[in-house]
Amino acid sequence: MDKSKRPFLKSKRSFRRRLPPIQSGDRIDYRNMSLISRFISEQGKILSRRVNRLTLKQQRLITIAIKQARILSSLPFLNNEKQFERTESTARTTGLRTRNK
Repeated sequence: MDKSKRPFLKSKRSFRRRLPPIQSGDRIDYRNMSLISRFISEQGKILSRRVNRLTLKQQRLITIAIKQARILSSLPFLNNEKQFERTESTARTTGLRTRNK
């Protein structure tokens, strides 16, 4: 059969099915920090459901668990991994200008 006569049939592509990020044995809880930290960005934001590949129910449970962990101070609200350099701050304080009158 010619390809021009069957324009609406999709080509058969092999694809690898992605594994779900939360397995059936994982408990979504505010104490499970290894699970919760996978769904937070580098800035400390909760990643969207589309990025996480979660169901709606799982995303709600993850969001609640993250918020509970933040309130109980086991997870920071902001993730400040970038530390300020000491040389930049000391250069400002040591370079005081003197006023000429």
